[in-house]
Amino acid sequence: MIFKPTDDQDNDKNDFFDGPDIPEPVKQPKKPTYHPEDPDYWEEESEWEHLKPTNRGKMWLWIGGIVVLIALICGVWMRFLSPYVTDASQVGYVEHIEKRGTVFKTYEGVLLPYKELLDTTRVYRRDFIFTAADEKTAVGLKQAMLDGRPIRVSYKQYHAILPWRGSSKTIVTGVDSVDASKILPPEFRISSR
Repeated sequence: MIFKPTDDQDNDKNDFFDGPDIPEPVKQPKKPTYHPEDPDYWEEESEWEHLKPTNRGKMWLWIGGIVVLIALICGVWMRFLSPYVTDASQVGYVEHIEKRGTVFKTYEGVLLPYKELLDTTRVYRRDFIFTAADEKTAVGLKQAMLDGRPIRVSYKQYHAILPWRGSSKTIVTGVDSVDASKILPPEFRISSR
């Protein structure tokens, strides 16, 4: 006997082929194949292609970081390493000079400016506080202090103090002796008539 299901029996059974539609996978387009007479056949990918930035934001971030770093270096250089006063000079008497420092030993001193000592119309304003640039300069300053003679110092000033440079913004770079009779104003000079 051949079994033939009727329409009623067919509806009672599950049909495994009926169900939700499953989408077919998307087919990727094929890469075109070029022939030697086609100009695209001769174009090859550059060996530097992998170095191109994939995101412009990263590139601008790097550029911004470099600009900030350069500005920081310039600021540090201008604040700590570049003097804002150079080739300046001061005439006076060395009051004292001493070697100071815990870690960095530097020669610190005080100069009484000649123009401040001779000015009788104004109140004495300030001493010239300095750091000697090297030991040779410090020895010249010490000798002038012991002799009690006036000297001319050449100096430079910085915006900020560095520990190895001393505890003063003013750095004396040279010492010259001065003839006291030539630096006095005319009314204080002793005439040899």
